[in-house]
Amino acid sequence: MTITAAADGSALGNPGPAGWAWYVDDTCWAAGGWKHATNNQGELKAVLELFRATAHVDDDLLVLCDSQYVINSVTKWMKGWKAKGWRKGDGKPVMNLDLLKEIDEAIMGRRYRFEWVKGHVGHPLNEAADERARAAAEAFQRGRPAPTGPGFSGGCATAEPVVPAHTSTPAGPHRSGSTSEPTVDTDRVMEQAMPYAHAELFSFNDLGDDIGEDHRDLTDPQGPSVMRSTSELLRVTLSLSAEEHQRLAQGAEASGVTVEEYLRSLI
Repeated sequence: MTITAAADGSALGNPGPAGWAWYVDDTCWAAGGWKHATNNQGELKAVLELFRATAHVDDDLLVLCDSQYVINSVTKWMKGWKAKGWRKGDGKPVMNLDLLKEIDEAIMGRRYRFEWVKGHVGHPLNEAADERARAAAEAFQRGRPAPTGPGFSGGCATAEPVVPAHTSTPAGPHRSGSTSEPTVDTDRVMEQAMPYAHAELFSFNDLGDDIGEDHRDLTDPQGPSVMRSTSELLRVTLSLSAEEHQRLAQGAEASGVTVEEYLRSLI
């Protein structure tokens, strides 16, 4: 059996009032937030709470996520960070360390897979998670109780089989016991595929250290188990004015992430 859920975060001001949410269906979701946090913290918290909510069931977990920062952190960079004492390739401390350590503990022994989905393009599960995360952020902004959702309730256990979002078959509810291989809609997969952006204005020399030995392709229709070489990453040259450069650096600093991570979050 596979549980398919979307996880998303939202921050008003980034940092600012923030929310997180994971969503399986209308009877099975959870949300929460803080008075002050970043969007990346919301994204990480959503994934963490999803793993915690499903810890008692012996099912595979498919996490739909629109944050490549989160997917890379869990599936690519975390192993290397741990080996370096939770420091990045440049020796700097890893951002959002407490949440990452909690996720590292929560995923131990679990069978899971991440799938990147493009945000704000009408993907039903992603949109539902985004709406709930934003509602939580807005509740904290207004000083009102934030919606928490029913959690992983009995309704989750009775959901019908899932069809992954990148297949050509219309999507149904969100839990599956089927072992048949879906027919892949390659046009949709390629539409959702997003190359890594690298600007020559900035030094990203720690990319290889952060990725480590695991070069899994997040957009491959077969999922993160498929390997690819870092030489396949596409390099995009970006020219910015001094003012644009400053705004980008300020945005990264406000979000508590590197310039590279912030730039990727804008894609």
